[in-house]
Amino acid sequence: MENLTVKELVISTKGKLVLGDENNFVNDIIIDSRKANENNVFVAIVGENLDGHNFIQSAYDQGCRTFIKNDKVNIDLNQSDVNVIEVKDTEIALGDIAKYYKSKFEIPFIGITGSVGKTTTRDMVYAAVSSKYNSLKNEGNLNNQLGVPLTLFELNKEHECAVIEMGMSGFNEIEYLANIVNPKIGVISNIGLSHIEALGSQEGILKAKMEITTNFDSTSTLIVNGDDKFLSTLKNKDHAYTLKTFGFNKENDIYCEDFTMGEDSITFTCVIDGNKEEIFIPAVGEHNIYNAMAAILTGIALEIPLKNIKEGLKYYKATKMRLDIVKDNDLTIINDTYNASPDSMKAALKILGRYKERRVAILGDMFEMGEHAEYGHRLVGESTIGNVDLLITIGEDSRFISDEAKKLGLCSNSIYHFATKEDAINNLDDLIQKNDVVLVKASRGMKLEKIVEYLSK
Repeated sequence: MENLTVKELVISTKGKLVLGDENNFVNDIIIDSRKANENNVFVAIVGENLDGHNFIQSAYDQGCRTFIKNDKVNIDLNQSDVNVIEVKDTEIALGDIAKYYKSKFEIPFIGITGSVGKTTTRDMVYAAVSSKYNSLKNEGNLNNQLGVPLTLFELNKEHECAVIEMGMSGFNEIEYLANIVNPKIGVISNIGLSHIEALGSQEGILKAKMEITTNFDSTSTLIVNGDDKFLSTLKNKDHAYTLKTFGFNKENDIYCEDFTMGEDSITFTCVIDGNKEEIFIPAVGEHNIYNAMAAILTGIALEIPLKNIKEGLKYYKATKMRLDIVKDNDLTIINDTYNASPDSMKAALKILGRYKERRVAILGDMFEMGEHAEYGHRLVGESTIGNVDLLITIGEDSRFISDEAKKLGLCSNSIYHFATKEDAINNLDDLIQKNDVVLVKASRGMKLEKIVEYLSK
């Protein structure tokens, strides 16, 4: 992060400096007191479980001397060497500082969202644009109202581009992030069932994802999956911005004509401006062809030469726990435990189905589906047929996966259900065999990485 003065913090947050010197400067902004040191500013965020105001003293003890707090909260910090700024809402203040700081950089900002695969799309877009530009992207899951600002604070004068993933669980959340980032290029990977409990329908999900176009104008570009049932409807509408589409359908701006899938890579033919281009990506699954095409269109929008884009995609690297294929202890483990939805479950099962060895799926609950939970889990159950030899389900709603698989013909002797991951672990030694290919996938809250850790031992 480049230096900011205390005065800039006050101006950007519309706060009040109640202690300190506005000419002091900071070189990092944190919300975790454990990371505090000299020249940081600690923003006291009030979360569901923890109140950052309770950690101000701890941050001070570690060397931090600049603090942003809610004006309704009293703190006992009257040392002469501190700067204290009062604001109405520290979470909003964090976003305001990020918006101000971001405005110092006249570089392309790319916003990424979607129901499924947005992190992979982000990583592929990053690989493509990094072929020409020194780029920044979110790390891990820093894609929400706290993570996006913290990502923007990583910008420095060396950066030439930023790829920012934007997540959400309800309406107005992407709009909030878009107002901070103000991307000129937006990418929507697809419209699935993730967060349907809060958004009511896929039409509601589309509406929420389209918030990424907040502030778009004639200089902006929206890149979407033109094969998607809901996103494809954008083709028939007039827009204030440029719309570009990708997919397997030839009506898209670029499209995949055919592909060859290896054990850990794909080579596909992409038709771009009427020319057939061979593209290689070190990833598996047809869904990753979509992600790669999103990256190609983004690179083209930035006027990056196609040869650079193709070279960049060769060096794509997936974020951990997202279709991370590891061969360990005579097993092939497909670790996709970061999150799950019906669409991503089906895509992962399709990849599992390609293997010739015995195929084992260990699947857990998918969260935030509300009244659609049974329907969504039964859709996954349908996709086990032909792709799974042994099915292990864990949790409550995942019982519908097992039930549907059995109903559609998967042998009952090949189906096991456990209430908890601990119960499953206690039985894995009797179920898993040498040379098995094991897919492990569930929503993040199921923490099925514990299964992966056990199998890896």
